[in-house]
Amino acid sequence: MATTTTETTEAPGGESKFPPLDVKSFPSQLFWLVIFFAALYLLMGRLVLPKLAAILSARKGQIDGDLARASALKDETEAAVKHYEKALFDARAKATDIGRDTRAKVSAEIDAEQATLDGALSKKIKDAEAKVAKAKAKAMESVESIAGESAADIVASLTGGKTLKTAVAKAIASVKR
Repeated sequence: MATTTTETTEAPGGESKFPPLDVKSFPSQLFWLVIFFAALYLLMGRLVLPKLAAILSARKGQIDGDLARASALKDETEAAVKHYEKALFDARAKATDIGRDTRAKVSAEIDAEQATLDGALSKKIKDAEAKVAKAKAKAMESVESIAGESAADIVASLTGGKTLKTAVAKAIASVKR
């Protein structure tokens, strides 16, 4: 059977001390501390820290580039929005002008057409009034002759004799005045 022992030093009085706390092992502990510290310092200084510095520098460069690109895009977007708003304003102004011009043109066409129609209508009204006046004059002539004939018939039936048409026409003309 193998036995394992841990090295412990006995303190005066028969008590054993923990080796890292033993004053006798301090020089060897300090020696190894310096060696491991130097190795760790060299490892960190030559390998790890340059890689970390490169990573941080790359990140900073990328962030600065992204911020610059975002700023440029923001400026470009603002310029595009201003251009769009100006184009929209110009288009609205142009549409208003086109609408006003079209309205004026249509109004002028309507006025010209209305004047033409008014002229034609007034001519038709004058022609119709002339026809009505002729028809009225003709009707009045017919009324006079019918009234004369009727009057002659009435007088003939009342008196039993014949009446002269000239006497009846004279009597109607005196009543008409």
